Amino acid sequence: MKQYDLGGCFGIERETLRVDSAGRLAQTPHPFAYDPHITRDFCENQIELVTPVADSIDGALQYLGALDQQVREVLSQNGETLWIYSNPPHFDSEDEIPIADFNGDQSSKRQYRELLEQKYGKKLMLFSGIHFNFSFSEDYLHTLNTENQDFRNFRDALYLRLYKQLMRHSFLLVLLTAASPAYDLSLDSDGKCGIIKSKYSSMRNSERGYWNRFLPVLDHSSLRAFTDSIRHYVDAGALYSASELYLPVRLKPQGVNSLESLAENGVDHIELRMFDLNPDAPLGIDGRDLKFAHLLMLYLLSLPDFDFTLELQAQAVQAHQNAALLEPDAELLVRGEEVIADMEQFYSDDEHALAVLTFEHDKLNSRKIGQAVTDYDFNR
Repeated sequence: MKQYDLGGCFGIERETLRVDSAGRLAQTPHPFAYDPHITRDFCENQIELVTPVADSIDGALQYLGALDQQVREVLSQNGETLWIYSNPPHFDSEDEIPIADFNGDQSSKRQYRELLEQKYGKKLMLFSGIHFNFSFSEDYLHTLNTENQDFRNFRDALYLRLYKQLMRHSFLLVLLTAASPAYDLSLDSDGKCGIIKSKYSSMRNSERGYWNRFLPVLDHSSLRAFTDSIRHYVDAGALYSASELYLPVRLKPQGVNSLESLAENGVDHIELRMFDLNPDAPLGIDGRDLKFAHLLMLYLLSLPDFDFTLELQAQAVQAHQNAALLEPDAELLVRGEEVIADMEQFYSDDEHALAVLTFEHDKLNSRKIGQAVTDYDFNR
């Protein structure tokens, strides 16, 4: 059996919008007191659930289910519910998108969101999705450190190597989890109304989604070089902070998420940010998709390291955005199929992993014949 460990630490962050009984954006204040597990993202009517750290994906989903039930019970008392789609419902104007009202010692969060409003507008911030956080167990990392390198340096280098591979393969996760082909025309212009099918399978992952107005070019030679290259954009005023770096994968420290903490304390976990809300899954995410992402990360660790050049960084972003089309390039679909086929060989002795891979392989085959992405009924 190959040396891999299906354990680790897992966490899920899920964004959804609060809507009233008419399916319009709720205009009531956030109905929860300060709670690190039930908070807001950009706007006051966007609920973000943050699970405690779990020792399995199933455990993280159980936490998410409990938080979801708690939120729904409170919202139902106010005649509200959750909008379980990545694309927002109809709204007449940006006046219906109040910035999250953080105050007191969290007032800097509101100031940051006000800057985002000025820079990107409010509509972009309504896109909702799921972030998947993962870290390897310390014991597993020690088994990989066969040359007894300084553990902190070994761990940081390993996560940085995985980060590069995930950036190059993020297109595959978009191909397999895109679930938002329909949108309301109010996203295009105030006053417009009507749900149409777009050219995207996932607008939030497309060029219309969360991206900076420039291509960030990062130095991946070491963690310090990586954080310094992000700091360069912050110091130059191109980014307000590292949080404004809109790439689909992030390296994060333990505790407060800041460049300083990442540089000084090292990588604690890696975050995948590309998952659409799946309206056909009870909690907005199919656990098999998260298990596939976990298997993908373990598989990617087996691949040789490479120089993540400017050209390759640009190609990775282009592939990610192309995968968000209803009709992505055929070459991208073939490439995705080759990766899954290699993974099936890698996990050939693990029946549980193979079952997940078969599920994803079937989805990719459906994409190839144009059957994977369908119109969802926004009124059901």
